[in-house]
Amino acid sequence: MNLYPIEAGNFKLDGGAMFGVVPKSLWHRTNPADNNNMIDIAARCLLIEDGNRLILIDTGMGNKQSEKFYGYYHLWGDNSIDKSLASYGFHRDDVTDVFMTHLHFDHCGGSIQYNKDRTVLEPAFKNADFWSNKDHWAWATLPNRREKASFLKQNILPMEESGRLKFTSLPNNSILNNSELGFDIFFANGHTDKQMIPMINYKGKTICFMADLLPTAGHLPIPFVMGYDTRPLLTLDEKEQFLNLAANNNYYLFLEHDAHNPIITVKHTEKGVRLNEVYTCKDIF
Repeated sequence: MNLYPIEAGNFKLDGGAMFGVVPKSLWHRTNPADNNNMIDIAARCLLIEDGNRLILIDTGMGNKQSEKFYGYYHLWGDNSIDKSLASYGFHRDDVTDVFMTHLHFDHCGGSIQYNKDRTVLEPAFKNADFWSNKDHWAWATLPNRREKASFLKQNILPMEESGRLKFTSLPNNSILNNSELGFDIFFANGHTDKQMIPMINYKGKTICFMADLLPTAGHLPIPFVMGYDTRPLLTLDEKEQFLNLAANNNYYLFLEHDAHNPIITVKHTEKGVRLNEVYTCKDIF
């Protein structure tokens, strides 16, 4: 097995929204904001090369939305999925599976694109199956008013229309062992219903793709919860459970949204689970 970080692009989000009720005087220490209160955010995906399978976890925002839409997110840098794939000798047509942790636009928008004439929406990975789970799919396709702006139909429905949509099994508890894609999955419901956190066994290490359960290293303190979470009190319990597992078992936490700390480990301290080490992707992969 080989793992490759895939940089789908960088953007900015409001620091207050990213940290909810936590005062700026606290979160600004780890996630400094610009003059507009915006903090740096990454869309760092992960490519798994395992036998005949090439599995891409999440796909970023994509490029099919309007200029006005992207103006809200202050895109920066020149990263893209195509550039990242090419740097490792791959093309998007090589991808066999696209696994979406959840269907918010910044995680799945790159899964669907316009055709050359911009008249029809089509899969951006024409040879890939798209993976979600039945509960989250139902949640996303009949969205609540809180999340409706994050679940964009043009990102979601074409997956089903393509005939390539598949669902993972659902666990009896919080962890699905040895899923259909060969890795364990931790299911978390605080951010959105049935968000999936892949846990990949890689050369004796457990690499955890943290999605929005832990957006950045600055979110390690248990009360540091995003304003975007639909069930913040549940997020508290899920973070505590997962971070204790991570500290006890020396998991390597792959941070999708942290623009400056790609991979971290954590440890137990008197204040709770806190940052241990920061790694680059080259350090681990």
